[in-house]
Formats: sequence, C-alpha cells, structure tokens
Amino acid sequence: MGERQVEGRARFRVGNAFYRPGSQVARDLGVLAGAVYRQETGRLRVLEAMAGCGVRSLRYWLESEADSLWANEGNPDIGEILRENLAAPIEAGLARVTHQNANWVFFDCHNRRDYYDLVDVDSFGSPSPYLSTALWATKIGGLIYLTSTDGRSATGRLPEGSLRAYGAYARSHPAAREQGLRLLIGSAQQQAAAKGFGIEPVFSLQVGETYRVMLRLVAAQLLTAENYGFLGYCHNCGEYQTISWRKLGRAICLRDEKPLTLSGPMWLGNLHDREQLKQMKELAREWNWPQRIQLLSAMEAEADFPPYFYTLAEIGRRGKMDIPKRELLMTALQNLGYRVSPTHIDPQAIKTDASLWDCIAAARVKPGNLRKSY
Repeated sequence: MGERQVEGRARFRVGNAFYRPGSQVARDLGVLAGAVYRQETGRLRVLEAMAGCGVRSLRYWLESEADSLWANEGNPDIGEILRENLAAPIEAGLARVTHQNANWVFFDCHNRRDYYDLVDVDSFGSPSPYLSTALWATKIGGLIYLTSTDGRSATGRLPEGSLRAYGAYARSHPAAREQGLRLLIGSAQQQAAAKGFGIEPVFSLQVGETYRVMLRLVAAQLLTAENYGFLGYCHNCGEYQTISWRKLGRAICLRDEKPLTLSGPMWLGNLHDREQLKQMKELAREWNWPQRIQLLSAMEAEADFPPYFYTLAEIGRRGKMDIPKRELLMTALQNLGYRVSPTHIDPQAIKTDASLWDCIAAARVKPGNLRKSY
C-alpha cells in the first residue's frame, strides 16, 4: 500500500485514496481552529463527511485532541486504508468509520440529535448539495469547514454554474478569487437563515483553485441586506461598489455613471474573525509553525476591508504606467491617510479603503517622497 506519509504529527498511508500534499495548509488551519475550539469549550467531537484516507481525522485526533471521531467515506473500496490509518483511535473506542452518502449521515445525526462540534465537508466541485444538510449535524456554536474546488463557477468564468450552486450570478473581474469565498459564505449564510440560524466566518482561505471557509453556526439570524448583497464592477474605469438589494435599480458607477456589472448575491461582511485568528496564531507559535503564523497575520490584517482587492497589474494598466511595487504603494496610501493591507489571496494585490484612482495617484508618488508608516 506504499510508504507512510508524514504530515504534522500524523503518519499514514494513502493507498488508492486521494491525497493532495498541496492542500496541507487548509488541513493545518482546520487543525488549529479545532484545537482552539477545544481549548475554549473543553470538548471536540469531529464528524468528517468525506474522509478519504483519513489524514484529516487523524490530525484532528492527534493535534486538535478530538475526544471522538466519525470518519465517513462514501467509497468503501478505500475502507481498509482508512481503518488502518485510524487504527489507534478506533482501538481506543474513540473513532468510528462508515461508508454512507454524506447527506444520509447528516440526517442521521439530526434524527438522533447527535450534534458535532466540527463538521468537515471536504467535497470535490461545489459543496452546494451539502450546505443545508451539514447544518443539521452541527452543534449550535460549532464549526463547519466547507470546501469548493469549482473555481470556474466561483470566478465568473461559468456564471451558470454559480447560479446552480449558490443561487447567485458570478461575473469575471480582477478580484474574482475573493468573490469565490464570498459566494460560498453567502450561500451557507442564506441556508442557515432559512432554518432560523446564523453563520459567522472564522476564517476564509483561497489557495489555487480551492476555496475553504470555516464557519461557526450560531442561534441568531445574522443575514441582513447590508452584509448579503451584490458587488458591482465598472469595466469602464475599474472601480468597485457594494450594491444593496434596495439599490439594484440604480446600479451605476459613482465615478463615470456607467452601468455596473453585478455579481451576487454574496457575503459582504468580514472574511475572518480577528480574535479567532489571534488564538490560532498563538497556537501556531507554540507549535513552531512559522509559515502558518505568517499566513494568519496576513488574514488578520485583511479581515475587515471592503469585499474586493486591487491587483498591482490593474493599477499599472489603468494608470498607464509600470506595475507599482506593493510596499511602496502601501506606504504612499498610508501617508495619504488610507487603510491598506496585503491579501493572502493574491501576493500581487492590495486591500484598501482607497479608490482605484487614489491607488493610481499614490503609485505616482516618487519613492524619495515616501516615509514608511506601517
């Protein structure tokens, strides 16, 4: 069945199961969030709906110190390798393995009132078939970890796909990769609101074509016309606007009065919970995970900016100049009184409360006239 792989504290075999080493960053953040939850509540019961070879479940047990695991994998052909990898918690009576459709598992939990602290849904393509049902298996205050690998729909290259998956129409624009996260959060938020609940983002991660969001299920309904609406993009001048439901009939660019291209509805609120990120970062420091500390710091900085970013290439193109250096541009914007941050989504982009044309003006400031203020 092949040599053992090592990831975190876990040693496991892949066998004929699917395993992507490049997705470790998402597993690392999930483990950190699970560990913080256990520190806060004193418990952690994990349900992994699509377990694969079981590396995520194994790491939740070893590193997040989960009290119990339910590892479900719809494909029984990889059951042998899954049970081998989870042998220790199974022998300790702390883990079970099943081979059922994920939706059946979620409904079974609801019927038996067996709710979990962390429900991990690592699906291929869109998670839309599980957005509503996964809520039934989650404890109030518990975490839901969702995955989408359908980048074409999320970024507007296949808008009909986003309509089917999220009940939203996605259009292509320079910040479309952030849009993928916001469509996923917004769809989960709407499904929770239909049941009288709410969703709070813990963190949102975009790597390559993969979108992962860790959400907290809460009793309060949090969906409003202000945090769930539309993002407008002006192809003529490059500016963005958020558009509420009440203003859909007046969706024009404030700069040049051209019609806006709308994407949505989607989540317009914060991408991350800063306090949760701080706790995750402190734990990453204890575990000596420097790369994750760096990532969490970037996510912490970008948490509450407007729901889009500006790429350096777009600033250069619109300003008819060379692509500006990110650090110099950030310094110039801060000197002008604007908030600005890098974004983990694109290393060649910034998030700011300045307009695109303010960014262009800042990029034209000569380096000798700058003073670093961040």
